[in-house]
Amino acid sequence: MKREKYFENYPFWIVLVSNLISIAIYLIGAIIIYQIGLVWLILYLIYVLILEFRLISGHCVNCYYYGKICPFGKGKISSIFFKKGDLNKFCKMQITWKDIVPDFIVSLIPAIIGIILLIKDFNWLFLILIIILFILAFFGNAIIRSKLACKYCKQRKIGCPAQKLFEKRK
Repeated sequence: MKREKYFENYPFWIVLVSNLISIAIYLIGAIIIYQIGLVWLILYLIYVLILEFRLISGHCVNCYYYGKICPFGKGKISSIFFKKGDLNKFCKMQITWKDIVPDFIVSLIPAIIGIILLIKDFNWLFLILIIILFILAFFGNAIIRSKLACKYCKQRKIGCPAQKLFEKRK
């Protein structure tokens, strides 16, 4: 019988790659949104910060990796700013597609704005940025989660609401 491998603390390289994908998505989104004005860029960045705050204050505090290095490093960050929650609360949490829509908006809004800008005034750089944004948001995140993050996650074994949402029913 093959023993599954879990990380108590993820290697630095996984945390780095995972965060580089997210930062690239945020940065490309910011570049695109900046084209319609500084106010919209500021609102976008505030939105990103709110999502990150929501994650580390509301989910990470209840995760197995609280105080540890999860694949995104947020368990450690959460423990610096917030007190430990309840692991059972995390395991019993229900996540629906409606709950993850705000995360998709981070990529979707810049993509829509970019497409509108392309229609108004075609620009090869914007086209490339939109394509990269799409690849990172969908394929990049999927690869990070399936091959690096979730594959070695002890919380997944204990009970993960995201896994319940995404796992395929047979």
